[in-house]
Amino acid sequence: MDSWLPVGLAVASGRYRSSIWSTLVRYPEVVLALLCLMQILCWTVVPALVDAAPPGDVVEGFMWGREWVLLTYKHPQLPAWLLEASHLLTGSFRWPQYLLSQLVVSTTFIFVYLLARDMLGRTRALAAVLLMPSIYFFGWPTPQFNHDYAQMPFWAAISWLLWRATRDTGSRWWWIVLGMVSGVGLYAKFSTGLLLLFGAIWLLSDTRARTRLATLWPWLGLAVFVAVAAPLAAQLYRIDFLPLTYVAGRDDWVMAHRARLYYIGVQLAGLTGFLAVLAISGLLRREPPRKVVAVHMAPVGPRAFTYLLCMGLGPAILVMVASLFTGAGEAWGAPMYNLVGVVAIACLGDRLGISEMRRLAICALVCVIGVSGAYATIRSTSCNVLGHMQPVCWPAQLVSDEAETVWHEASKGRLGIVGGDTGLAMLAGLNAYDEPSIFTGLDMRFAPWITPKRLQDQGMLLIWQGSQKPPRRLMPWIKALPVKTVMLGWSRQAPPVAINFVVIPPGTHDLPNDPPAPPEDQEN
Repeated sequence: MDSWLPVGLAVASGRYRSSIWSTLVRYPEVVLALLCLMQILCWTVVPALVDAAPPGDVVEGFMWGREWVLLTYKHPQLPAWLLEASHLLTGSFRWPQYLLSQLVVSTTFIFVYLLARDMLGRTRALAAVLLMPSIYFFGWPTPQFNHDYAQMPFWAAISWLLWRATRDTGSRWWWIVLGMVSGVGLYAKFSTGLLLLFGAIWLLSDTRARTRLATLWPWLGLAVFVAVAAPLAAQLYRIDFLPLTYVAGRDDWVMAHRARLYYIGVQLAGLTGFLAVLAISGLLRREPPRKVVAVHMAPVGPRAFTYLLCMGLGPAILVMVASLFTGAGEAWGAPMYNLVGVVAIACLGDRLGISEMRRLAICALVCVIGVSGAYATIRSTSCNVLGHMQPVCWPAQLVSDEAETVWHEASKGRLGIVGGDTGLAMLAGLNAYDEPSIFTGLDMRFAPWITPKRLQDQGMLLIWQGSQKPPRRLMPWIKALPVKTVMLGWSRQAPPVAINFVVIPPGTHDLPNDPPAPPEDQEN
């Protein structure tokens, strides 16, 4: 166990053991639990209080989650399933998504601690985790629970499980669990495969790890991985690899609208707080700390350090380099910095003393409370004072209420389908009592739960913002149907926004671009 002593004093001295802080340091798991609790409370309560609507990706996840599909044209749907489960358990769209996101972040903290504890010891592992709140991706963006955040704990867990499996001679079941977690991680996002690639490279290049391949258990783990991932691969084939088409289209958009160094700039900016905390804590100074770890802590071995560089920095650096030649979303790096704190402590751990630990703890507290407080101030000011329309500014419940009112004034049946301006249509369907489905892009490839028969049986509510004149792409759907415009207030300063509705009643024929029946139905 790690313990702390002033330089030159004997173990028997109780001068520093009597302090509350010294007691907490001797039980780093308590500090870790307090950090997770603070993260969960601040980043659940604050967004729930100030955001009138969930962030855009969260609304999309809720709407897709109610369809319970395995894969959409964008991503696998584990995050959407979790969002739908949170709604079914709580009945709310107001706060459970924020709690879910922070449970994911806190779980990542725990897995990073477990890996760092195996390599650095308990105290230094705690120091590595205390650095994590200073990284941008563990703070401001976390209210938007999406695929980038859903895969965070999987990246941390895979890194820990692979190390355990290749470290211990009796590590039979670690391989099975590793295969299971790796397979499920792909359901969070396909880019989990990037970490698996680096894990495979390390496994084949490390002599000690490679010897494990002579046993049965790694291959059983691989079989479990294949079995778990197989349904996802089969569905990817069935939808004609649409996610790859989506990535290619996003790549073209990013290359056309972002500077060449944009992605790298965002990633480096996200690490400025991390570097600042390293400096404030004193870990960047050269002189030794006045209070040091008393246990005989061996330096991190070259094997462990190589592993940290490979798994902790390899994917992030590769994507940064790739971004110079292809489009990369700025949030893609979110799970790629889990181990940055561990790498830093592995390099600078000999400078870690009790005063440095105290500063790290204070900085972590300031980052969690300060950044969440800044989030509340900026979001509220932007919506209500400056009048800058953002996705979280929309009056979500009011939009859904108006949508259902317009529909039921014109139709006796339930509101089953919403479409038009996809983002606004999703928001209209989110809190609707009828729980309608979203007709994404008015394209059945993107919304396979919508069929020609369902459109004829249920009709659809079309929604768009702004001018009463419909966008050109909606004209073939609307034809001569009446348009109803509703003015919705959303800000204390900005004027109301115009929302337009068109009811396409059930039984409407000759809808545009009715696709042929799918091949299976034709054969039957």
